[in-house]
Amino acid sequence: MTARGKRIARNWPAAPVAVVCAVILLFAGLAAERGATEYEVKAAFLLNFAKFVDWPPDAFASPGSPIAICVLGADPFGNNIDELVHGEAINGRSLIVRRITQAPAPLACQIVFTQQSGNDTSGILGSLGPGVLTVGEGDGFLRDGGTIAFVVENRRVRFDISLRAAAAASLKLSSRLLMVARTVER
Repeated sequence: MTARGKRIARNWPAAPVAVVCAVILLFAGLAAERGATEYEVKAAFLLNFAKFVDWPPDAFASPGSPIAICVLGADPFGNNIDELVHGEAINGRSLIVRRITQAPAPLACQIVFTQQSGNDTSGILGSLGPGVLTVGEGDGFLRDGGTIAFVVENRRVRFDISLRAAAAASLKLSSRLLMVARTVER
């Protein structure tokens, strides 16, 4: 990710709502134009999602626990996501990346990204419990119980949100995040 892209990702929460909407759509378009990979864009989105979620206090092992972004299964990000979150903090919590091969232990992950789909997905998502933001890919991910699904539309990375899944996970999503979603299922 470029230094400019990192600045955009870092300064996102301080911007007014209209600017936030424009920046997210512009960032996705600029990234596609400059040749950023789909997963560089998705990694930036994962970092920014963390800025617009309120987790329940019991989603963390302790008050100083980091926000853990866990990549379940195949890792399409490589070291891009590690570089992006390095040195970042949100609400006083550092961010870390974990790669996992099975559903995580309670409190181990606050964000779980997976490319998996099919019969296993709904079972895995159902086993995560409260306090976990689930992010995946494709139209079926929300049907499987996921909270945010990445979709590629006109060569741009966009996302859909399920408020029902967010509520089931005891997560509160900012209205600013909802405004820039392609669709919001209630």
